[in-house]
Amino acid sequence: MPQTIIVLDFGSQYTQVIARRIREASVYSKVLPFNTSIKKIRELSPSGIVLSGGPASVHSKGSPKPTKEIFSLGVPILGICYGLQLMGKMLEGEVKSSKLREYGRGQLNILRKGSLFRGLPNILTVWNSHGDCLVKLPKGFKAIAETENSAYAAIENQEMKFYGLQFHPEVEHSVRGVEILTNFLYKICKCKRDWGMNDFTISAIQEIQNTVGDKKVILGLSGGVDSSVAAALIDRAIGKQLTCIFVDNGLLRKNEREQVKDLFKKHIPGKLIVSSAGQLFLRKLKGITDPEKKRKIIGRTFIEVFDSEVKKLGKVDFLAQGTLYPDVIESVPIQGNPSSLIKSHHNVGGLPKKMKLSLLEPLRELFKDEVRELGRSLGLSDEVLMRHPFPGPGLGVRVLGPITSLNLRILKDADAIFIQELLKSGWYHKLWQAFCVFLPVKSVGVMGDERTYENVISLRAVTSSDAMTADWAKLPDRLLRKVSSRIINEVKGANRVVYDISSKPPSTIEWE
Repeated sequence: MPQTIIVLDFGSQYTQVIARRIREASVYSKVLPFNTSIKKIRELSPSGIVLSGGPASVHSKGSPKPTKEIFSLGVPILGICYGLQLMGKMLEGEVKSSKLREYGRGQLNILRKGSLFRGLPNILTVWNSHGDCLVKLPKGFKAIAETENSAYAAIENQEMKFYGLQFHPEVEHSVRGVEILTNFLYKICKCKRDWGMNDFTISAIQEIQNTVGDKKVILGLSGGVDSSVAAALIDRAIGKQLTCIFVDNGLLRKNEREQVKDLFKKHIPGKLIVSSAGQLFLRKLKGITDPEKKRKIIGRTFIEVFDSEVKKLGKVDFLAQGTLYPDVIESVPIQGNPSSLIKSHHNVGGLPKKMKLSLLEPLRELFKDEVRELGRSLGLSDEVLMRHPFPGPGLGVRVLGPITSLNLRILKDADAIFIQELLKSGWYHKLWQAFCVFLPVKSVGVMGDERTYENVISLRAVTSSDAMTADWAKLPDRLLRKVSSRIINEVKGANRVVYDISSKPPSTIEWE
């Protein structure tokens, strides 16, 4: 068992980013709910513990708190944002609501470098997101950094090896924040670089074999990165016990059905069943405009189609899905996590309560870049692995408003043009994700000296490393001009193109 850093989750949307940063440093991390028993924590023999941020105030009734016994384990502890405030309060310091809430970029003035800030400059740009602040240090603690509005932006108790950061070092906006985390791992927790994707592959294959035994598994293959890697991993574990099913739900990108069949034939040995269910999905979605209802309907219909295929196959016990960590953290609480709901996810929130198959989600604890690394170790090509993410509900959440065959056709044609031009220009592989959105509005235009009243298409392109945060991509004017011109001239039913310049947060990558 590799050395383990436990991340106790208090509901922050960045909790999984902390876990990912730790893994990037070749140290194994495990996210546990804030109320995990001390017995379970001891069983894992952690080299250190990180207390995540969270949306609550330590003064709120019922605010999440861990067992106080974690402070008697004799292991280093790092509190981040809410984690700092929580540690301060539980160790008899004092926390108050701040008069000036710190949100966004701020300047950190380092007073004492020590082990945590070793090798870093005296002033850093960091990312803040908090309304409370520590105003009285617990016994044995000292301030080691400050911001304009907080005298205790970073604190330490050297003897106990307890540290606190009021800002978020794990996000990209905190300059050299990753170095602060690695200092905690290597210099304070004395961790070794003893974990990598090969370790995950071996343990995942063993877990799949132990879970499945001699039973049969079906997997919903979309042709995207997640489902393709999940299929390759499960195939490696149980071979002929796996059957992949591709559901053509009518909500796919242009020519995607043919592309998926070709990719499967090239890269994943085994059985593939293609189920044509586009008309069924469209009938059930008729007149539905609420995005959450769309996701639920798509999720339920997806399972219904699978149930129909199961009857043809005989007895099948498991439904495999390519659910990733971000799918889970942005959808429902993980193991009692108090995280607020952002949106349901097709692979998580859309599932009916009484499902006839057991779930198998071998990628549930991975981020997209880790999945791509896993795929390479399984022999998949970049043709598969470098495809942009595609939501489980497909174009169902990219057609805003009611979903019709006409709206889908317009969106598919526009999206195909956008992707073609990104590939031609060399921009496709520089982006995390790019796609078109059909807007539920019409605008006046003039085409061929005639007045038109047609639909609006929005282009969306973002850069990111993990989808937890993202910036809109500064695509060249020439490229945007060409895409706009082609869509307006070639796509019947569209007469206006706009470009989305919103970052995440506060916006999400997808519109619905």
